Amino acid sequence: MTTTTTSGLRMRLAELASAASEQEVGVDEILAAPDSLSALGVTSLALLRLLDAVESEFQVYVDLEENPSLMDNIDDLAAYITESSPEPV
Repeated sequence: MTTTTTSGLRMRLAELASAASEQEVGVDEILAAPDSLSALGVTSLALLRLLDAVESEFQVYVDLEENPSLMDNIDDLAAYITESSPEPV
C-alpha cells in the first residue's frame, strides 16, 4: 500500500468515525490526535456505528472478541482493512 493510499484510507476512516459520532469529534481532530477514539470522546455507540460502516464499505469482518481494541485506533484499523479487504484499498 502506498503512502497516498494509506493517507486516503486514514482520511476515509476519520470521516466515518466523525460521522459515527455525529460530528462530535471532527475529522482533523481524529487525524491529528495520538489518542484513541474513546479518549477523544467517541462513544461506544459511535464505535458500533463505525464498525458497521467499516464492514459495509470495505467488505471486511471485524471480530471484536479477537481484537477488542481494533476499533479504537485509526492506524490499526487501516492496517487491518488493508490486510483483510478482498479488494485493494
